Amino acid sequence: MSRNGGWAVVVILCALGIGCGAVGPDYHRPKTVAPSAWHTSLEGGLTRWPADLAGWWRTFDDPMLSDLIGASIRANSGVKEAAARVREARARRGISGADRYPVLDASGEVTRSRTGGGSDAVTLYSAGFDAGWELDLFGGVRRSVEAADADLGASEADLTDVLVSLLAEVAINYLDVRTYQARLAVAEANLAVQEATFDMTRYRSDAGLSPELAVHQARANLERTRSQIPTLRTGLASAMNRLAVLQGKPPGAVDSALTPVRPVPVPPAMVAVGIPAETLRRRPDIRRAEHQLAAQNARVGVATAELYPELRLTGAIGLDTRSLADWLNWDSRSWRIGPGISWRVFDAGAVRRSISVQSALQEQALHRYEATVLTALEEVENALTAYAEEQVQRASLRSAAEAARRAERLAQQQYAAGLVDFSEVLIAQQSLLSLEDDLARSEGSVTTNLVRLYKALGGGWRPQRAEPPAGQSN
Repeated sequence: MSRNGGWAVVVILCALGIGCGAVGPDYHRPKTVAPSAWHTSLEGGLTRWPADLAGWWRTFDDPMLSDLIGASIRANSGVKEAAARVREARARRGISGADRYPVLDASGEVTRSRTGGGSDAVTLYSAGFDAGWELDLFGGVRRSVEAADADLGASEADLTDVLVSLLAEVAINYLDVRTYQARLAVAEANLAVQEATFDMTRYRSDAGLSPELAVHQARANLERTRSQIPTLRTGLASAMNRLAVLQGKPPGAVDSALTPVRPVPVPPAMVAVGIPAETLRRRPDIRRAEHQLAAQNARVGVATAELYPELRLTGAIGLDTRSLADWLNWDSRSWRIGPGISWRVFDAGAVRRSISVQSALQEQALHRYEATVLTALEEVENALTAYAEEQVQRASLRSAAEAARRAERLAQQQYAAGLVDFSEVLIAQQSLLSLEDDLARSEGSVTTNLVRLYKALGGGWRPQRAEPPAGQSN
């Protein structure tokens, strides 16, 4: 092989990334040590069994909830925006990958010129192809593609994170609708009882069997309960409107479907939450943070490649003639080919400062990743506690509400018999309304806290894309 042929082979091998390595640090996945178990004790049906949370909303066996979630995934504006960002990242990755290949330009022109005062004008016809190829000797382009790959992974993880949040928000607002309906039913039932009590106090007062004070106390109690109903209706309307907007519809679009009263969905008896390591692998925000770290790591290499020379192969072939009749005459051809090199000799330290900037951004990305992991663990621990403790509170409220119902009935009977004054009835009715409202709210909170737990665990999807490469470059 000739000397020139050997040089060409070396150049081509380096250009293809076979003979020359990419400068800058290779990416290594951060070492994250997850706890072996959750700090919070698993109670209230929580278990350490491996969790498959891809379709967690189906565990509530509520077709309406499933329909709302399906419609929101298809039409939500936030999901569409995140999907568009994925398409953008995919296109940018394609742009970065195109830098690996030669560029070919075609040109053609017709010019007419005259150089002297008495000379004839000359027409020149020319056409040709110009090619250029920047050889990626030091891996700057490869690092750029690596960064674009990681950016695409981050965008895909962001889309999944939007979906996880959307599913939880739809479910929570649906539970708000059912909870407000239950609280309205409690308020209206108590209002009916208090109206009957008010009528009884008026009859007894007119008959001289009860003081007028009891009438005013019964009226105040009645109107106080009546005043709570508009607030509950406002909350119900807000939850319905929010569900419509989450589906990409105007407020009020889903009212007719949600107006029929249904009970709050009941959580399953057993809820598998897995172990912390599973959650760290599942949560899309952690995957997004890791992809962002990998992308920034690659950009350090892109900046480092600026320290080294750039080698380009350029070439051109064309035809130049003064007559269209000679256009295909081979003697009209012209060509050139050869390598070119450029190397920044002095820039007052700008390149090295650029490397320092990218290295500092890499460090920031690492700290964001670490913070994201800790926040994820915190959210799960808080959700575990809230779900278990709300069940304890609900059990106590059930007992208290049942006792309040018995107390209210006894107070009514004893007041009608003249054994106690009306203040006993008043206290019993106020206590009953408060406890029944708290119980209805707690019933909704138990299921809502489970939804928040599913969200904290990263439920609602299955990982599809490979994780960022560890210890290697593209």
